Amino acid sequence: MSTFFTTRTATSQRPSKLDFRDWSPASASLISGLALLAMVVLMTAGYFGGVTPLITPGDATKTAQDISQSAPIYLAGVACIFLVILLDVPVAGAWYALFKNVNRRLSAAAAWMRVTFAGIFAIATSQLAYAYTLLDDPDRALHAIESFRTIWLISLGLFGLYLIAIGYLELRSTFVPKIFGILLAISGIGYITDALGVALVDGFTPMYGLFAIIGETSCIFWLLIKGRKLTIR
Repeated sequence: MSTFFTTRTATSQRPSKLDFRDWSPASASLISGLALLAMVVLMTAGYFGGVTPLITPGDATKTAQDISQSAPIYLAGVACIFLVILLDVPVAGAWYALFKNVNRRLSAAAAWMRVTFAGIFAIATSQLAYAYTLLDDPDRALHAIESFRTIWLISLGLFGLYLIAIGYLELRSTFVPKIFGILLAISGIGYITDALGVALVDGFTPMYGLFAIIGETSCIFWLLIKGRKLTIR
């Protein structure tokens, strides 16, 4: 009997592969790198390849017609965006595991920022799904699509704060090249600038977030090539 309970106790104390708090830096790097790469592919295919080509700004009738005629493509695009949102959660957990030894509180705060951003992004994306149900009323459908874009772009301000926090953690770490921390901080500032512009300036065209491509893409390569070989605890 004692052996049975001893075995159960040992088993229950064994780290779970699903518990991100137990992930090693190498595992956290690999998981986040693969998830981020998948997010890039899904967002490119879903939003830029599936949704955006069917939207004609200012022309509600044509937008509704194009979406109706290419409904499977539009819905697949929306589904891809929702998958991107789901992947934000393991990335948040993985980066917490990666940087918790640098600053546990800031790492936790950053993780919650990303999860919160994912929640707002989900609300925004639901507007795209809602627009599909309004195709018989083109003006309302286009308004829902425009609401998606506005909510998403403004929420990127929170994502920008997240990138600045991660950039700071990378600068403080001893295992990530400092250049990546600088690039992520610049990316974060770009997102915040775009968010403020959209929120406060009529007709503002977001452009500064484009700098994020450099910082975020370079981090993906580092995570998959160098990060997955980390041996620190």
